[in-house]
Amino acid sequence: MEKVRQIAGRSVPRHVAIIMDGNNRWAKRRLLPGVAGHKAGVDAVRAVIEVCAKAGVEVLTLFAFSSENWQRPAEEVGALMELFLSALRREAKKLNENGISLKIIGDRSRFHPELQAAMAQAEAMTAGPNRFILQVAANYGGQWDIVQAAQQLAREAQSGRLNPDEITPALFQGYLATENGPLPDLCIRTGGERRISNFLLWQIAYAELYFSDLYWPDFKHEAMRQALADYATRQRRFGKTCEQVEREAGAEC
Repeated sequence: MEKVRQIAGRSVPRHVAIIMDGNNRWAKRRLLPGVAGHKAGVDAVRAVIEVCAKAGVEVLTLFAFSSENWQRPAEEVGALMELFLSALRREAKKLNENGISLKIIGDRSRFHPELQAAMAQAEAMTAGPNRFILQVAANYGGQWDIVQAAQQLAREAQSGRLNPDEITPALFQGYLATENGPLPDLCIRTGGERRISNFLLWQIAYAELYFSDLYWPDFKHEAMRQALADYATRQRRFGKTCEQVEREAGAEC
């Protein structure tokens, strides 16, 4: 894994979010159990981290396990939990050595205490300023995230510490699991599907969407570079006209 190297340039997204889809189908095509696809997907995670870090991306968020994934067969869920635990123990030191901070977002209460402890330990080991941030969304759902933020704000208002009239989108954002970090500029989904699947619903309101037909285990260095290259061709207007953007930033319509 290459050391993090920040590269200036507005054509590079500050935050990339990825829905890692297609592990089971990758395995099925090879007549392998579903967990084999998840294990193979670890190599794709490493590849994507390397490309993003080298390109100057500041935050990478990976959708590892959704709040809906508990509905999968118990054997598969158990295997995923074991894989998650072993990956945390194996990779935390490497992440730290490469200047990468790990942050896990989602509702941890449903995970086994041993896994919760491993999460906290990995986060503490990799903590530090001015680092590439790897966020792993585990037992996460966009609707859950919005509801838990609303609940926090409601408690603040109920206690008298917050006037409801003071609630703004910026304030609300700080109560989300991603807190006040940069919002995703680019959201990628692999596996050929064309939907968001309850991922970062608030945060990706203005993200550029990129869909790949590759299954996640096959989405490696070149595929990630192609996604970044596609992003660089897009003009981000945020409600402005093309002419306004052109005048302000020298972009071409």
